[in-house]
Amino acid sequence: MSEPVTIVNDLLDNAPVQADKLSHHTVLKSDDARVIVLAFPAGHVMKDHAAPKTLLMQALDGELRITTEGETHTLRPGTIIRFDKGVRHEVEAVTDARLMLTLIS
Repeated sequence: MSEPVTIVNDLLDNAPVQADKLSHHTVLKSDDARVIVLAFPAGHVMKDHAAPKTLLMQALDGELRITTEGETHTLRPGTIIRFDKGVRHEVEAVTDARLMLTLIS
């Protein structure tokens, strides 16, 4: 069972960008949600894939291109995208960027 309140201080400190590879940081895990920060070096592409749960994507910094269902969207801080489970998408880092993923049960 999860704690009734969970606080994560400084998501960016918990997810440094590495120059040569994508890094994956689970920053919160509870019974009904999981929050992951992906740290992308510029130019990295996460090929077409799908999440097994409802997914929220939010850029914490940098700029990313999200391609889904034949459309490309720019994701910068202040923008959020929601996907139903199973929706296929690709993510490309235009600049060094950190992407917060929230998976909801």
